[in-house]
Amino acid sequence: MRAEDEMSYERDNIRNMQGYSWGEQPSQQRVIKLNTNENPYPASESVATALAQFSVDQLRRYPQPFADPFRDVAAAVHGVKRENIIATNGGDELLRLAITTFVGAGETLGMAEPSYSLYPVLAAVQGCNVVKIDLQDDWSLPADFAGQLNAAGAKLAFVVSPHAPTGQLVPVQHLRTIAQQFDGVLVIDEAYVDFVDPDLGYNAVPLIHELDNVLLLRTLSKGYSLAGLRFAYGIGAASLLAPMLYKTRDSYNTDAISQSLATAALAARDEAAVSWQRVREERGRLTAGLTGLGFDVLPSQSNFVLAAVPGNGEHRAPRLYQGLKDDGILVRYFDQPRLRDKLRITVGTPDENDALLCSLRKAMQLND
Repeated sequence: MRAEDEMSYERDNIRNMQGYSWGEQPSQQRVIKLNTNENPYPASESVATALAQFSVDQLRRYPQPFADPFRDVAAAVHGVKRENIIATNGGDELLRLAITTFVGAGETLGMAEPSYSLYPVLAAVQGCNVVKIDLQDDWSLPADFAGQLNAAGAKLAFVVSPHAPTGQLVPVQHLRTIAQQFDGVLVIDEAYVDFVDPDLGYNAVPLIHELDNVLLLRTLSKGYSLAGLRFAYGIGAASLLAPMLYKTRDSYNTDAISQSLATAALAARDEAAVSWQRVREERGRLTAGLTGLGFDVLPSQSNFVLAAVPGNGEHRAPRLYQGLKDDGILVRYFDQPRLRDKLRITVGTPDENDALLCSLRKAMQLND
């Protein structure tokens, strides 16, 4: 076919959809990156040791197809069995697997609004519909969340806990009630769970023993400082995971290097936990600093905060975002309802947080 006669071969739903918008990933090293919720501290020494000991000769062979050594470690960490664990190429693959396995083209999945913006993108790829249920004024899930999902005929639903982009934690009892009342599969996205204050006693893992429609998503990207590795896992009833493990999952979906490093990271959980506590401490200090500048900061149990800009926030927030960027500091601004007057800020190191607060202080003085 001639170039001037070029036509589109993609499916209609792919041609008509919008792709996912990533947070900026600059190539320059001097930028302070507080926009994509990465852990500001490096991975544990156990991970470094595992990487140093990995031989290139091992790459001749295919990796263990189910990442069983990793699954065994994860099962021991969470007090479950190997068949309750599925390893995936990042949390995004687990989300895609859940949609592919449980939602057919033309069927419906549900989510809270606002939430992780990848969910509707993956739904569009699958050709399924999305019902978005607004969070309440205090950003909590409505009491009839499951009822609204059932009324829409949803086969699958996503709930993030701690929630993104607010950082608020959904109580386990509320999650239990939703799963009990919902007629489909409930995916509880716990990408940020490692940063929850341990004194709160949050633990949703027992739900998978009580209910066969609960799938927990865990990732090593955030808490274990391995965002560049792309490794995550799901926890659920064996009957729920089986079709993903044996039917819809890509063959050899996680590579040998990532399996080795992920296993080392999870086995050295106590080493990673040191960074979690440092992030919690800085989260409190960052929140206090932002509050002192007049921002209204939601209580967060994640490694980021959502801060409402004082004054005419919808006008000032994008200007502050750009001003910070001009200073070499990246944060996240969402041009969507309920978020246009806010900035989402990843908790950085003490020096990074100080630089952010200093830049904001100057920018706000100039704008006053």
